[in-house]
Amino acid sequence: MASIRCQSTFDDIRSEFKNTLKAAFEKHNYEILEKKVASFKSTEIDTKTPLDQAFREVLLHLLSEEADVTVLRSFIQFSIEACRKHLTTPTMPVVLLGDIFDTLTLDVCQSMFSFVEDNVQVWKEDLFFTGCKNNLLRLCNDLLRRLSRTTATVFCGKILLFLAKFFPFSERSGLNIVSEFNLENVTEYGTDNSTDDIVTEIISGEQKHVIDFPFYCKFWKLQDFFRNPNQCYDKVQWKVFCTHSMNILNTFQGIKLDYVNSSDQTSNVGYFAKYLTSQKLLDLQLHDVSFRRSVLLQFLIVFQYLTSSVKFKSDTYELKPDQKEWIQSACEKVYALLRETPPDGENFANIIKNILKREELWNSWKNDGCPEIKKLLPQSEPAEAPKPKKATMLLGDLVKDANKDGKFYIGNTELTKLWNICPSNLDACKDRDFLPSLDDYFADAVTQVESANPTKDDENLLKDCNFGWRALRLLARRSPYFFSINTQNHPLPKYLELMVHKIKTHEKPGRHDENSQEAQTEQEMEENILTEEQNTEDFKQNEYFAEENNPRQEPTKVSNDIRQIIVEKVAPEWEKLGTKLGYKADEIEWFKNENKKRIDQAKHMMDLWFEDDEDANLDNLLYILEGLEMNEAAEAVRNEINTMTD
Repeated sequence: MASIRCQSTFDDIRSEFKNTLKAAFEKHNYEILEKKVASFKSTEIDTKTPLDQAFREVLLHLLSEEADVTVLRSFIQFSIEACRKHLTTPTMPVVLLGDIFDTLTLDVCQSMFSFVEDNVQVWKEDLFFTGCKNNLLRLCNDLLRRLSRTTATVFCGKILLFLAKFFPFSERSGLNIVSEFNLENVTEYGTDNSTDDIVTEIISGEQKHVIDFPFYCKFWKLQDFFRNPNQCYDKVQWKVFCTHSMNILNTFQGIKLDYVNSSDQTSNVGYFAKYLTSQKLLDLQLHDVSFRRSVLLQFLIVFQYLTSSVKFKSDTYELKPDQKEWIQSACEKVYALLRETPPDGENFANIIKNILKREELWNSWKNDGCPEIKKLLPQSEPAEAPKPKKATMLLGDLVKDANKDGKFYIGNTELTKLWNICPSNLDACKDRDFLPSLDDYFADAVTQVESANPTKDDENLLKDCNFGWRALRLLARRSPYFFSINTQNHPLPKYLELMVHKIKTHEKPGRHDENSQEAQTEQEMEENILTEEQNTEDFKQNEYFAEENNPRQEPTKVSNDIRQIIVEKVAPEWEKLGTKLGYKADEIEWFKNENKKRIDQAKHMMDLWFEDDEDANLDNLLYILEGLEMNEAAEAVRNEINTMTD
């Protein structure tokens, strides 16, 4: 009696759910169904089971009325939302799809299957994937069994593509783990000699190729080796394979194909899953581009399998050295034939080579047991990102690896890059010249002097202290006659004007004869310069050269105490001073990165300048500081100079 009462209760709940579901689906209102479920004060299992049955009965009613595919899709979508609201079990939508595909014709099934494809992301959700994956796999396999692979190729392809999108890449049910071959794929061809009288002779150049029944048998016999390459590990079968293969490849090599790209040729190229094997067609097939490429590609696939390390191969399946050499030679011949096969044979051969390289990676992944492939963490989480390989290598190993490649490894990224620009130091120094020529450096100054319009003082290069300082250094290095002129009585702008005049006339300083017109002109210019400067009030304050009444013979070595005093004065504006000393922007930035405090940055720069620059002395520093109007620092340097000369 208790079981009868329970059955009655289940039937009553199912009947009520059925009526409510019809009303809710017609109005597309989920609240009606939710309120009905909430009215039963039972556990979730007590309500989900009768509601699942109600969904199947409503679907059966729609199918009996031959409802449109659009209505069926809408009903499945309604069941998906009901699952998300935890009203039914998660497998319900796929169960309903199975009922639909079991009752509809294949044409309607193909239209309905597009709904399954469009919702692949829905089936991959955590709510549905675990419970529905087996049902979806069963549904697809049932459809494939009903379909013909030759007449319904497109539909079969859609089903297989859906399974590839739905299941993870490492899903073992979709992998040929043990590397089995499809031995059922048998190529049947005529083995009787009833057509032995069919003989075709193809003349290519001086060679004649006979396409007869023995050749026909050899050609299609190779398909059995392509179907099951393990036969090649047998000594007898290996000889048969080699003989037939070379016969076919030599025939391909002798028969050249002429490809004509006619204007009426369409872009749709026919594809055949399996070629016809009639002997009457073999002559035409040998001249077909697609047919030839298909056969050559089969050769390459078999060659790669025979030479690859496959985990599930038998230990006895191993080639001898002479067999490997034959395969290597045959591979080269096949690739040569692919390159000769029009159209665009070179590009096609390269594509095939890349595909087979990727196949090697696939084979290695299967040998490792098909481990799950995980995505890398995003760049926003560098702490969890994998460290580069070099970070875990010893320094000696890095240097050793670099030497093998003919490179240097210095330890610093920028230095390593710099040293590897030209590994040979002698070659790197051949064309390096850090000093410009006098003509190049003074070109703009010559243009200003020759200009008819007067140049403003702030634009006049001859009055620019930075230009003047570099000009003096260049003259001292480029011209051996720099010291032949008494420069002590010459202010820098006037002296540079004299040098510009000499450069403008393409003469080197001090090279003229004493009685020549040029020498007299230069002497007059020097006398005019001296006369003009003697009438200038600040002549004695000129710091470009040492004054006669206060000569300084040689720069004195600067002690650490004096350097510290100078550093304290220049620290507030040490970047400006560094620019005048010749340091570039990246070098100044390097000083900042090496030291945190400004005084330490200034000290680092001044120490390098005093130690590395041959012109580093207090006199030159005073000249630069005055030009930069760093008066406090200049006064400190001047006091040190006076103290040292007293």
